[in-house]
Amino acid sequence: MTGFTVTEDEADTRLDVLLAAHLDISRSRAAARIDAGEVRVDGEVVTKRRPVAAGAEVVVEDAVAPTASPPPALPPVRYRDEHLLVVAKPAGLVVHPGAGHPDGTLVEALEAAGVPLAPAGGVGRPGIVHRLDRDTSGLLLIACTDGAHRGLVAALAARQVRRRYLALVAGVPSDPRGRIEASIGRDPRDRVRFAVVASGKPASTRYRTLATGTAPGLPEHRGEVALLACQLGTGRTHQVRVHLSELGSPIVGDPTYRAPGAVNRALGLTRPFLHAASLAFTHPITGAAIELVEPLPDALLAVLERVGIAAWDPSELTERW
Repeated sequence: MTGFTVTEDEADTRLDVLLAAHLDISRSRAAARIDAGEVRVDGEVVTKRRPVAAGAEVVVEDAVAPTASPPPALPPVRYRDEHLLVVAKPAGLVVHPGAGHPDGTLVEALEAAGVPLAPAGGVGRPGIVHRLDRDTSGLLLIACTDGAHRGLVAALAARQVRRRYLALVAGVPSDPRGRIEASIGRDPRDRVRFAVVASGKPASTRYRTLATGTAPGLPEHRGEVALLACQLGTGRTHQVRVHLSELGSPIVGDPTYRAPGAVNRALGLTRPFLHAASLAFTHPITGAAIELVEPLPDALLAVLERVGIAAWDPSELTERW
């Protein structure tokens, strides 16, 4: 049995639309589960068209008894002490359990490897202080103790943790560097997505263009791409993906946020080209300065080769902007 609490951003959304988003299933499958009486809202079976209110508790019965699967392998560890660790999360790995992803998560891999995790992260999310989307690769912080968890969460809120991403985007931004300040919330036309909306939460992303290229087999005006370094000022869900799409340069391989299909096909991408490449922070317990850089995975390096980007300045990941 799985469940979730409806947030303010999700309020007044049809139940079938909301369920599809949370379970990562089609809307028709979500509607079928509702019609079968497998879904209850505040303890009641309701119709698929019913809008749900903020604070409502949605519970979904298990249609079939789940089969236990072995935990995923522990990702490569890039830093570790008794207080915290940093792992290089691969694309495809979900960070913590949630609706539609009850197991096979990073949390499960950490627990199976005997890594102590801070209970302060919450039920199902021990040790988690920030997250990466399932199909985003790169560096992720994990707290082993509650003291480290408190310190890291406070540092993130104060914008004292520097997080930089590498993103390959369709088109070249008109300004080679800039700052995107635009509030992010649920897309009112598609509750599965996020969007720039006036009622959303403030969000800030800085970017720099590192190199440009062209997808093979496409004319330059349709196949032009750019490699960007992006620095988070805030950590909203899908922030880099939403902001770059709003800029007019969506991340290639990301059809959810309007990446051109022709470019995706030319590059053979089945995941967004988004990688958490650099992480810098002050250790919350020892006060030591920690800075890590994670190289692009081979699959993304091969994409750069296909678009003709052979070199770029890696110092942009570590130097002060």
